[in-house]
Amino acid sequence: MDPKERAARILKLLEEEYPTAHIALEFGKPLELLVATILSAQCTDAQVNKVTPKLFKKYKAVKDYASADLEEFQQDIRSTGFYKNKAKNIIAAAKMIVKDFGGKVPDNMEDLVKLPGVARKTANIVLANGFGKVEGIAVDTHVGRLAQRLGLSINSDPNKIEQDLMALFPKNDWYKINYVLVDHGRAVCNAKKPLCPICTLKPMCPSAKKFIASGFSG
Repeated sequence: MDPKERAARILKLLEEEYPTAHIALEFGKPLELLVATILSAQCTDAQVNKVTPKLFKKYKAVKDYASADLEEFQQDIRSTGFYKNKAKNIIAAAKMIVKDFGGKVPDNMEDLVKLPGVARKTANIVLANGFGKVEGIAVDTHVGRLAQRLGLSINSDPNKIEQDLMALFPKNDWYKINYVLVDHGRAVCNAKKPLCPICTLKPMCPSAKKFIASGFSG
């Protein structure tokens, strides 16, 4: 099967399996989405959603983040893990937004990735969900793992995986491919014990036979 035809078939099956796939982070404006996405690194979206309601009430505008006390802010986000680095990046990003971007979160890839703590994954999420602009595919741990297992990419670097996926899927599918892969990664193709026997993609997955034969699959 042609690689693009195979990719399209995989997407179709995943769309049928997860018809309501969408971003799990809860936010009201681009600034909140930016903060939540930075917090989500090495943390579950569910945990981030427990932290952000109180956080967003305390820090309402970008200037609030820019002027935040570092140690206090660290404690505000402590339960998301890696809180010292995240706090430093969020405050520094807010200061840059105030200084260089007129107090508004940038709405383009070039400027977003200049912000501390923001790489292409975070920028893609903010652009797509905060501004309705799709410039790429957000590659998180779920997307990267499934792209490799499904034979959609042989790379391990997120930026290279993104380029491989962008070449396989038409642009109007770039947004949805992230969320169906994330949902499938959480529900079935988890990192430690993929549930290959019940996977809808089993017939098309080069990894499934290996996992099942090794007894590694759930």
